[in-house]
Amino acid sequence: MEKTYHIITFGCQMNERDSETLAGMLQAEGYTYTDDKEAAEVVLLNTCSVRENADKKFFGVLGQLKHSHEANPDKVVGVCGCMMQQQHIIDMLKSKYPWVDIVFGTHNVAEFPRLLNNVQTTKKNIVEVPEDEEAMAEGLPAKRAYSFKAFVNVMYGCNNFCSYCIVPYTRGRERSRRPEDILAEIRDLAAHGCKEITLLGQNVNSYGKVKHGEGSYCYKDEPDGGVDFAKLIRMIDEIEGIERIRFMTSHPKDLSDDLIECFRDCKHLCHFFHLPVQSGSDRILKEMNRHYDREKYFERVEKLKEACPDISLSTDIIVGFPGETEEDFEGTLDLVRRVRYESAFTFIYSVRRGTPAAAMENQVPEDVKHERFNRLVDTIHEIQEEISKKYQDQVLPVLIEGPSKTDPEVLTGRTESGKTVDLKAPAELIGQIVPVKIVKAQTFSLYGELA
Repeated sequence: MEKTYHIITFGCQMNERDSETLAGMLQAEGYTYTDDKEAAEVVLLNTCSVRENADKKFFGVLGQLKHSHEANPDKVVGVCGCMMQQQHIIDMLKSKYPWVDIVFGTHNVAEFPRLLNNVQTTKKNIVEVPEDEEAMAEGLPAKRAYSFKAFVNVMYGCNNFCSYCIVPYTRGRERSRRPEDILAEIRDLAAHGCKEITLLGQNVNSYGKVKHGEGSYCYKDEPDGGVDFAKLIRMIDEIEGIERIRFMTSHPKDLSDDLIECFRDCKHLCHFFHLPVQSGSDRILKEMNRHYDREKYFERVEKLKEACPDISLSTDIIVGFPGETEEDFEGTLDLVRRVRYESAFTFIYSVRRGTPAAAMENQVPEDVKHERFNRLVDTIHEIQEEISKKYQDQVLPVLIEGPSKTDPEVLTGRTESGKTVDLKAPAELIGQIVPVKIVKAQTFSLYGELA
């Protein structure tokens, strides 16, 4: 009988990339993917701990699997990812979800085939969550979501310890992959038709700055000065077949002039930059442990715009951080109006157990958070609507990604700035970058026709 699996991914691109690896390892063991999580023999839930909503979604989906698990004693349900690096989550799983077969974390994804085999052989549950980072595994199989675009990890972990963020505790300290391994992976992707790559890291700007653990790369150890992130971008820019380079996420405090100049010099680097600001208040930024202020952020933004006048900017913003006053929030609105982001990920602050901010006493009331959040979103949408108008009647290069989720007769693609473009075009253009004339520009999406 055909062996089937299903993977549910919560959270960021790092988790999506981990899920591609997990899928690749399952395919190597003879499994095939199914959309039916109830019927699948192996179901994995790859979790995120950054926001409270992700926690709730995970437990909701996990509860739905209990019936099919009881109906099929050979079914294996596994949970992994960032939530599993928190002991109170593991304790909850043991007490309320004892039927879960495998629990593993972010540091031992490469061990999944062994864990799965052990569970299937012994019929005993396994909880294996290393607290310390293990050596980075290279050459793992992957089932890529797309053939023409791909995520590529350049580093793992984070050393910043922003006071609201759980990531350093769940992903560990910064470890950078060796540049030759990154370049080899991208060359292989290009040889198989990949046109766009997105480089991933919790803070790609600090690539190679520190050495942590076995196999971690540090350019300071290299006699020729080594490869920092800007140099890595320039090397990738020369790889034949790669037509678009993206990266995320960046920390403003580590944004170098060399990296800014890459937007001026590199022919394949998309003129798009995701630069999380989190708040427009210097006082709140200090409480967040962000290590920059408004003026430092503005100075980096101005340098980006000088080097690349048509660059599009996006950001992350948290509303309702402990102690945020109306004056602090007005500072955020002012910053948004001044920078004029093309897009923004906006979040209502949620307490993350184990972080310094969770212990702060001056938590902002929920109704105040929501009222400020709505005002922020309205301000961002007004700016987005104004920016979108500039695309009207322009001809833009668009990477066609596939059928629209709302209309299968329409194809969807993305511009360099990440704007969604819908158009009617032949299916054979999927995976191609084609010129598209924008005939209707709306706040969140564009409509075009082949130019």
